[in-house]
Amino acid sequence: MDNTAVGRPYIYAVSGFKNTGKTTLITKLIPELKSRGYKVAVIKHDGHDFEPDVPGTDSFRHRMAGAFGTAVYSSGRMMVTKECSGVTEHEIVQAFPEADIILLEGLKDSTYPKYICDHPRNIPDVKAVADTIESNMKITRKEDTGDGHDEKGVNGRN
Repeated sequence: MDNTAVGRPYIYAVSGFKNTGKTTLITKLIPELKSRGYKVAVIKHDGHDFEPDVPGTDSFRHRMAGAFGTAVYSSGRMMVTKECSGVTEHEIVQAFPEADIILLEGLKDSTYPKYICDHPRNIPDVKAVADTIESNMKITRKEDTGDGHDEKGVNGRN
């Protein structure tokens, strides 16, 4: 079976208020989806500002000196940070064109298909959520509108 989305990643949000199990669910979904052959990326929305680097590193010092952006890379990974305002999840998604699935953490108001976490003790069956994502991907492939959305809504229901 071809496990890649047609021409773009499939986007699925895991939303909910603070401390409701979003990160826990995502960290369980990643290995489940990887075991099914998918390349998974995660985009986390932070409602507050955050410090993207560690004080004392060269890249932190570059940013403190006034660089609007910095990049650090090695043979196995890279990290790019830059100052920006008004960036949207639609723009950030473009950073992962090679992903099969992008999981969004947070973004309660997004229109992407999503699972809404309501309590950290109510973590759903991870295989069932992964099945929902796969099912939604197949629907999207058949009825692709080109915008990353499909007919399935919150928690996989229409």
